[in-house]
Amino acid sequence: MNTLLDRITIDPAICHGKPVIRGLRYPVESIIEYLAGGDSLQEVLAEFPDLERDDLLACLEFAACSLKARSQHLVLA
Repeated sequence: MNTLLDRITIDPAICHGKPVIRGLRYPVESIIEYLAGGDSLQEVLAEFPDLERDDLLACLEFAACSLKARSQHLVLA
């Protein structure tokens, strides 16, 4: 059964082992930064035409799962 998370891959030979989308060298972290910066899904897809809507949703799901997996502590500057 395929899930959105199947689109996220981790390979030590690609982007130093950071989670990426389908091995395409688009780090999940970078896509999350675009979305957090205010870019819409449509804007990100226009900027990176080889990505699909489900790739972006997979990044969001990966981030949500990562936050559930461990506690986070915010440091206010």
